[in-house]
Amino acid sequence: MRRIVFTIALVLGLGLQNNIWAEGNSVNGNVRTIKSPRFARPLVEKWIEEYAKTEPGVVFQIVKGSGSQDNIDLHIVLENKEINNEGFSHVVYFGETAVLPITARRSEAARLLEGKHLNNKKIKQLFFLNDDFDEDVKKIKAFENIIIYSGSNATSVAASFAHNFGEESSNFRGKRISGDDLFLNTALQKDPLGVSFNALPNIFDLKSRHLKSDLSLIGIDVKRDLENSFSDNGTLDDVLVALENGKVSGVAVEKIGLDYNIADEAVSRFLRWILNNGTKYNHEFGLLNLDSKIAQAEASKINDTLTAQK
Repeated sequence: MRRIVFTIALVLGLGLQNNIWAEGNSVNGNVRTIKSPRFARPLVEKWIEEYAKTEPGVVFQIVKGSGSQDNIDLHIVLENKEINNEGFSHVVYFGETAVLPITARRSEAARLLEGKHLNNKKIKQLFFLNDDFDEDVKKIKAFENIIIYSGSNATSVAASFAHNFGEESSNFRGKRISGDDLFLNTALQKDPLGVSFNALPNIFDLKSRHLKSDLSLIGIDVKRDLENSFSDNGTLDDVLVALENGKVSGVAVEKIGLDYNIADEAVSRFLRWILNNGTKYNHEFGLLNLDSKIAQAEASKINDTLTAQK
């Protein structure tokens, strides 16, 4: 019995020491924390895994939930100023995210919108509260029955989608969903008349590269040679290639970056690694690459920061 008690005590003691060691590392500056919306977390996890192979002395961790921001070292943010409202105001961009309108597959909303190929004016009428529409757009009666679901928290892509059409996120009609944008997909499954939008990593299965089986893309007005790419038959890679080859007016595209503590050299080294090595995973995890000139400018920005820190 004494041996059993001693063993339990030893295990508990080791566990406590491990917890203290982790806390001590955090205090000593060996742990850095990253806050990210869920759609970008798989990419961030890949960065952390790969970077640990080259810099094992510094640990990066994703902070989940909506707790205190006091101990966050990096935030994943979008370029849109309406949602870039927290952090250190020193942003380095590593890619772009795209947002597409969606509904549940085989839903009543999908039936009502089938074959519509909505242009920008019609998308605005569908999603936003606005009386200033052309008369020909007002004739689409099917829109009156559709319920719009939009995200409401700071990391939502709602503002990106709205600003692409010259609107504010406060102008969305319908219902607001709190929490991560992935909950928008859940809302669509519960409402046969529901319509929403989401970032590509939340719409496509990253492994199969096809649209998630319970979702359907709302048809948007695109050139004939792109119609298949922006249909339910298109793949994630089809969409990425199409958007990198040219702007599609009905698709919101926003730069995505990391808002960081400019005084932390370990963070700056991590960012330099991301720009030199981590962006090769952008497509794998549903993000677009930056234009080469913009990418070079971002790399110069972080190199200047590292030079100043030495």
